[in-house]
Amino acid sequence: RREEPSDAFVATRYASINELPANAKIGTSSLRRQCQIKEKFPHADVLPLRGNDNTRIPKLDAGDYDAIILAAAGLIRLDLTARITEMLPVSYSLPAIGQGAIGIESRTNDDELNALLAQLNDHETAVCVSAERALNARLMGGCQVPIAGYAIIQQGELFLRGLVGAPDGSILYKSEATGDLNNPEQLGQQVAEDLLSQGADKILQALQA
Repeated sequence: RREEPSDAFVATRYASINELPANAKIGTSSLRRQCQIKEKFPHADVLPLRGNDNTRIPKLDAGDYDAIILAAAGLIRLDLTARITEMLPVSYSLPAIGQGAIGIESRTNDDELNALLAQLNDHETAVCVSAERALNARLMGGCQVPIAGYAIIQQGELFLRGLVGAPDGSILYKSEATGDLNNPEQLGQQVAEDLLSQGADKILQALQA
């Protein structure tokens, strides 16, 4: 089953992201996180943050940043949960496509192996990730573009939120829709088409150029 795909706010002097000063230095390596944080905190200085979590946190402690944004799952796996100041809600940081889900790749014609793997498959997770991946495929997204998508099942229906943003947070295109659990790809394409109709293609083309 999919882990809760939360981003984590990590700080040394502030108990909440809303306590940050207007000109706070916030570190993140993700354009997806960057554009959403800049929208909510336009006067903040969002700075690049490279390396693994074990090297990023010392940079925060050294005073290079007022706060950093990291994937909560990575901190949990490294037994660094105590460093998490606040779990950011999806309203602050919509997750990346498939964030929190684990996939296993196999040969399509290996029936014996696929029968074994089928026992590990979580159907609800697969449905949600299928919608998100269809959204990403239609937008021709990759890991270095500011695209977010998060699907959940509620009241027997599939609910998908999608986002494409300019890295500086000046423009964020958002879309959401509800669809049939049996056709998650159609829902993903629907949300993608709505984002494109708003102008998301211009942001994506500019970044690819």
